[in-house]
Amino acid sequence: MTGIELRKRVLTVEEIFHEGGPVAAEPPKRAAALSVIRNPFAGRYHEDIAFFMEVLNPLGIDMAERLVAALGGDPKAIQGYGKGAIVGQAGELEHGALWHVPGGYAMRAVLGDAKAIVPSTKKVGGPGTRLDIPVTHINASYVRSHFDAMEVGLADGPRADELVLALVMTTGARVHARVGGLKAADIKGEDGLR
Repeated sequence: MTGIELRKRVLTVEEIFHEGGPVAAEPPKRAAALSVIRNPFAGRYHEDIAFFMEVLNPLGIDMAERLVAALGGDPKAIQGYGKGAIVGQAGELEHGALWHVPGGYAMRAVLGDAKAIVPSTKKVGGPGTRLDIPVTHINASYVRSHFDAMEVGLADGPRADELVLALVMTTGARVHARVGGLKAADIKGEDGLR
């Protein structure tokens, strides 16, 4: 990927059988893809940073494709998603915001016609910083059963001049979802909300 200095990538898959209740007949899965890259803006303020979103686009596509493959290979099996970034201490929060477009649009492109906004979070921190990536249903943000999060992080990143970029996908609702609200089967799919 031209213009990106990749130090490390990590792919984690969780299969959730139960959380104290009955064992799921088909355990939902959630997966996170993380890429640790050099932050080209670390160390001092740069006015013009927006161009770097274009540079990140191929990385976003690669990460989204890896997630789908790790979750069985069928984009239609993906029901939830989210994204986030951890900025090393020589960077600024806005450097994490550069991931909004390439991370979100990559997942939408790989998944097809996903309608809901991709929830996101970011923070500045050092090696070992953890980040909870919010997750919602890919077609309707108000599907309560799919409100979730996946914690991500690395023991050795981000270093001061790095970014940890993360994408998360899930194959279903929380394992024991039962608090009501809009059901996935009742999505109208008109506006990404309901």
